[in-house]
Amino acid sequence: GCSGSIVSVGGQIPNNLAVPLHLSGVKILGTSPLQIDRAEERSVFSQILDDLEVAQAPWRALSSLEDALSFADQVGYPCLLRPSYVLSGSAMNVVYGEEEMKRFLEEATQVSQEHPVVITKFICGAREVEMDAVARDGKVLVHAITEHVEDAGVHSGDATLMLPTQTISQGALEKVKFATQKIAKAFEISGPFNTQFLVKGNDVMVIECNLRASRSFPFVSKTIGVDFINVATKVMVGEPLDEASLPSLERPIIPLDYVGIKAPMFSWPRLREADPVLRCEMASTGEVACFGSNIYSAFLKAMLSTGFKLPQKGILLGIQ
Repeated sequence: GCSGSIVSVGGQIPNNLAVPLHLSGVKILGTSPLQIDRAEERSVFSQILDDLEVAQAPWRALSSLEDALSFADQVGYPCLLRPSYVLSGSAMNVVYGEEEMKRFLEEATQVSQEHPVVITKFICGAREVEMDAVARDGKVLVHAITEHVEDAGVHSGDATLMLPTQTISQGALEKVKFATQKIAKAFEISGPFNTQFLVKGNDVMVIECNLRASRSFPFVSKTIGVDFINVATKVMVGEPLDEASLPSLERPIIPLDYVGIKAPMFSWPRLREADPVLRCEMASTGEVACFGSNIYSAFLKAMLSTGFKLPQKGILLGIQ
């Protein structure tokens, strides 16, 4: 028979199956299915962050349209509607007014009927940072921090990732690491996980935490030369590890003479009447990763690898 099942390396769907499998008597290796459930339920997760005194954007669990409109009146638009247990940001939308609120809330409720939809204040102009990590019994063993090229509001699967980070202060990075360790301990994580953060100056706020391997696990593994999924597998099956050689929170591995870029690929030309605009819901159908001696070299290689053709004329240059 099956001596154990791993649900944390197949994306969102196995995560959604963790509790039903557990209730059916299947042994789940790694992080407890009950902890996975607590992290997936956005209202529960947000309340735990409040209890841990880990910063996040103002939020509320919704029970009606009136709740949503009242919250928006208090914090101001734009707001972000966030259903729980959804694949690739499905029905997650930034809302800029009352009419959009009515339309998008109905959509979010349809895809998340068994769980309350959470509304948060959308922080404009913030950077987004991701922490990929593996923990054992709540202690972080390996980690890597990436920064999005795009401002927050673009689904992480559609974002262009940079490693090492390029614009984030050391103070903000320390806050990211501190919050990550608090979350790992609170959820007793044993296995892979990914946490997303908003960063504005030195202010750091948690967006969400997925108790599973993310799309960026292969990228960070290749970029810093540490096989994250090998570490995660050994943790989940109970094999010993040489922790002294791993990039812990106290001893990060940061490339000094090259930069890694992970860029998304899209299928817009093949989809008639598709709207090629990046939003909270994922649209990319593939990705590439490239290294360069600096951020510009790596970024250019990544863009060319996606099939982007650099125009020879008619180029508009802007200075920010």
